[in-house]
Parts: sequence; structure tokens; C-alpha cells
Amino acid sequence: MYDHKPNSPGFVGRPTGALGRPLRLLVVAAAFAFTTLPAAASAQVRMTVPPQSEPIALRGATIHTVTNGVIENGTIIFRDGVIMAVGADLEIPAGTRVVDVSGKHIYPGLIDAYSTVGLSEIGAVDMSNDVNEVGDFNPNVQADVAVNAESRHIGTSRSQGVLTTITTPGGGLISGMSSAMALEGWSWEEMSMESAAALNVNWPNPDPRRRGFGGFGGFGNRGEDQPTYEERVQQLKNYFAEARAYRDAVAAGEQVRTDARYIAMTPALNREIPVVVSANSAAQINDAITWAKEENLRLVIRGGDDAIHVADRLVAEEIPVILTSTMDAPGRDHEGYDEAYGRAAALYRAGVKFAISGGSGSLYTDRLPYEAGVAVAFGLPEEEAVKAVTINAAELMGLDDRIGSLEPGKQATLLITTGTPIDMTSDIEQAYIQGRELDMNDIQKHFFTKYMEKVRQRMRIIS
Repeated sequence: MYDHKPNSPGFVGRPTGALGRPLRLLVVAAAFAFTTLPAAASAQVRMTVPPQSEPIALRGATIHTVTNGVIENGTIIFRDGVIMAVGADLEIPAGTRVVDVSGKHIYPGLIDAYSTVGLSEIGAVDMSNDVNEVGDFNPNVQADVAVNAESRHIGTSRSQGVLTTITTPGGGLISGMSSAMALEGWSWEEMSMESAAALNVNWPNPDPRRRGFGGFGGFGNRGEDQPTYEERVQQLKNYFAEARAYRDAVAAGEQVRTDARYIAMTPALNREIPVVVSANSAAQINDAITWAKEENLRLVIRGGDDAIHVADRLVAEEIPVILTSTMDAPGRDHEGYDEAYGRAAALYRAGVKFAISGGSGSLYTDRLPYEAGVAVAFGLPEEEAVKAVTINAAELMGLDDRIGSLEPGKQATLLITTGTPIDMTSDIEQAYIQGRELDMNDIQKHFFTKYMEKVRQRMRIIS
């Protein structure tokens, strides 16, 4: 039975009688839990922050624009998530909140050009992994709709300076669309910058001794007869031919059966977005280049273990590479220990344009700055290493009009650091995504604080 009190704020009715007291106690307990929740929750996970509400000026830092040099004792002003001005001795408009960052450095947020953050949480728990789709041809799969905005990997990645990921599906010959994700927001819709940033193809492996494709996953069961390399390549060619015929039929006004997979491929066929081909061996890379020329596609090679052996052709064809790791062990007996470490420097000397990624797994995005740092230790100029995880990655994915450098008109997605973000001795003190001042907490910081307190308590007992 309910005693209706329409004038009581927040209540439609109030329980009375025998059940009233237990329910009231339950309400009090829930209210107590609610009041204590924010402190506990904020200790464990980051808090999503609202959009920028006032103009902000960061003043006194060394600003590394990436594309327009370095500005000493500079100021950067942004409003509504967009950079308004960058320079020295800027006039700061009235009503702007000024933040003194003297002695600090400001860099663009880092971009991981190949990531599964938000798609994979715990590798050993299948239910937390949503990377691979069933089937060989899934061009209509868009990674952003599967991104978990509450992933703990988001916080740890941001703490290392990674503010944007090119989140990528896997599996099959055509995996689907990579999505450009800003690592801040309540939902994938709020985080998504570009749902279809690139179409992903896993190039077949011509080595019969090694199963699978160039990227995630393999083909079929080892006990079954496997299609030959030539058959797999022909399947890929046939699928692109079917998609092109579908596009042309629609353009001609013909009646066709709606096919979401072919529709999804149209931007790639029209060269509006790149086709990222996972290929590592020289044979794979060469065959992928030949195929892409025949198909008139904007090709990007991902992986690129043997890219240096095809460097002349990559330069001549203006084909960039996404290096998926600079910290790998040698893959062949005859390779030196530093084969992967020096790969970026070798491509730079050869004139190949490239980006560096942190490796495909969500656990590896937070080590992106160290991937670039290793490349510096083995011969890549530091300036080029920073470009490989900022503006180069943005240009490869067609995002350079929004992110990748610090310029007026671009998004205020940036880092405040104690030094270069690709050096592990530097600290990321604060970050902004589209003008939002981020909560820099993450699960690793939480555990550090928790168990340091345990140590302090034990030491007090001992003393």
C-alpha cells in the first residue's frame, strides 16, 4: 500500500505498513552507497568530463607544433575544443582561463595507427574480445560500434599520451573498417571521429609453411585442405570486382539488390579512404602493390617487416607504411637482434613515409611512445619519431585537418609534459581531448596508490 504525497519532491509514492521500514532502510543504505561511490569509483577508473565550457590559454610552455617548428615560452589558446591561436606574446582575450605551464612542454596528442583498444579487454576471456568477425569478407563491419567506452585500457593509454586510436577489426580476407576514436566520451558515438577511416585487407601468405593471412586470424582448420595462395588472391580480386560492378550499377540507376558489404566498399573504390593491407614479407608487399595499382586504390601497408627490401618501389609509388612494432624479436635466424629496432630508421633513410603503431593488442597501445623511443635509440631522428606517432599517422588516415599537429583550426587534442612524450623518463602531467581537460586517473595509478598505502601501513606496524 502506498501513501501518495504528490508534493513530496522526487517521490510518486511512499511505502507504509509492514514493508515500509525495510524499504526505508534499503533506501537509506542505497543513498549511503551512492554518496560514497564517487570517491571509490574515481579511485579506480577515470571520470568522463564534459565538453569545454570556457576559453583556455596555456601560457609559458615550449610548444612543439610538429609542423611549424618549436615555440619557446609560447601560448596556445583554444575555445569550444578548437585551437584559436598558437604563438609567443599572444594577446589573451578577456574571459579566458589562463593556465601557467611555465617550464613544461606541449605536444599534440599521440595517435596509434593500429589498435584494438575498446575491442579487447582481457586476452584470456573470450567474452571480452570483439576483434575478429566470422567469415572472410566483412567490409561493412565498423569497429567503433563495438568499442567499450568503459575499457580500462583507455585510461592507461591516455596516461602514456595516446589520445586517438585507429581502432581496427581483424579476421578473414577483408576485416572491415577501422574507426578513428578520440579516447574520451561516455559512449562510442561520442568518441567516434570517423566510423569508416580505412578498409582493412589481410593479404594471403604465399609461404605454404606458414598458415593464415598477413593480419589477425587464419583460414579454416589445419586438418582441411587449404586454398592455395593464388586462389586466395583471386578470391580477393573477384570480391573487389563484384563490389565495383555493384557500385557502377547503382550509379547507372539500375535495379540491384541492396548489399551492405558492397556499399561499404564504395569509398575505398573511389579512393576516398585508404585500403590498409596487412603484409610483412617482400613477396606480400610487392603483390599487394601490384594489386592495388590494378584496382586504383589508395594503398597503405601495415606490418612492413620486409618493407626496407621494397623501399625503392614504395617510394616510387608513394605508398606509406604502418610499422606495427619496433620492439619485436628477430623473426628469422639470420637477422640481427636489432632488426626491428632499426627498421624505422632504415625506412627514413630510404625516403619511405611511415607511422609507428603500438602493436595490435589493446595491451600494447600504452607502449606506443616507447615504440617510437626505441626507433630513436636505433638511429631515427627524434623529430621524425614524434611525427611517426602524430602527423604522419593522421595523414595516412585522412585526419590531418583535425589532429596530428598544433595549428589554429585543429582540435585542441594535446599533452602537457615534462619532456618529449616518447622518452620514458618524461611524465604526461595533463592532457586535453577536443578541449576537454581530462581526468588523468587510470587503473594502474589506482593500484600503485593502493599498494603503496599497504606498504606504508606495514612500515608503521614494524616501526
